[in-house]
Amino acid sequence: MSQGTKHLWGVFLRGINLGKRQMKMAELKACLEEAGFTDVKTVLASGNVRLTGEGSAEAVKARIEKAISDAFGFKVGVVLRSEQEMDAMLKGNPFGTLDPEADLTRHIIMFDADLPKGVTIESRPGDTEILRVDARDVYIAAYKQPNGRYTEHVEEVLKPLYQKIGKGNLDTMRNWNTIEKILK
Repeated sequence: MSQGTKHLWGVFLRGINLGKRQMKMAELKACLEEAGFTDVKTVLASGNVRLTGEGSAEAVKARIEKAISDAFGFKVGVVLRSEQEMDAMLKGNPFGTLDPEADLTRHIIMFDADLPKGVTIESRPGDTEILRVDARDVYIAAYKQPNGRYTEHVEEVLKPLYQKIGKGNLDTMRNWNTIEKILK
């Protein structure tokens, strides 16, 4: 994406509002506006932002990370998706094949860098199902378990993937409803 042209971005912060890493969304919005972003809208209190910014994905991400670090005093991992990538996620929605009556939640794990080509993840039917693995995204259906939790076994199912990619690849998981809200 060329310098000088403004683009809409979906911004997903990793690990905020946990422990001492607290930030109010109004303060996050003000911080990003002060950094020169426009049309800033936060979605929920877990670090989801839609904004307009100028520059490449790398430049926008670096500006966001610096602004947050300067304003809040701690570093935050940022996973960024362009408007085109978000549109493609919504249009390619793999959740449409699921039973609408099933008691499940829909999630996406977004990675900052490409996953290894041809990577596969074994599902647990009726528990944690991997619906699709894209270059930087994993789509998951998590079914309600006897203990009432939905994502009880997600980490276990994803363990082989994390062993393969190592610790250097930043990721963040979001409920699919959040992704749908980002572009509204």
